[in-house]
Amino acid sequence: MERNTPAIEGLSHMTFIVADLDRMEEVLVTVLGARRVYDSGEKTFSLSKERFFLVGEGEGALWIATMEGDPLPSRSYNHIAFKIAEAEYDDCLDRINKLGLELRESRPRVEGEGRSIYFHDHDNHLFELHTGTLAERLRRYTG
Repeated sequence: MERNTPAIEGLSHMTFIVADLDRMEEVLVTVLGARRVYDSGEKTFSLSKERFFLVGEGEGALWIATMEGDPLPSRSYNHIAFKIAEAEYDDCLDRINKLGLELRESRPRVEGEGRSIYFHDHDNHLFELHTGTLAERLRRYTG
């Protein structure tokens, strides 16, 4: 049988364009526990100076790239959500508040779909830290 679509193996990486690489690194390291694995310094192999980070461990670690550039002109609900354990919720909220990042009010929730912390970085990207899973949400919505 012929394939009409590519064989997607998973997520390769995410890239965020940011005005200040150091400031974004502080957010990634402090809130997500990221570790920097590359810094281009003054070299520009791509469009601008960039840094690479890993979030998580092992083969499941997520590659996040940051590139120096103009921040997003406005905010929207477009976001990236990271899974956290329920027991980590308050600690994550505390770390976000200590960085002075702006929290966005969570959307209305139904019990059983998990809790979320939404916050904007300094460049108008929206992040979510979510305690639930897709399976839990589908059970709640369809059950």
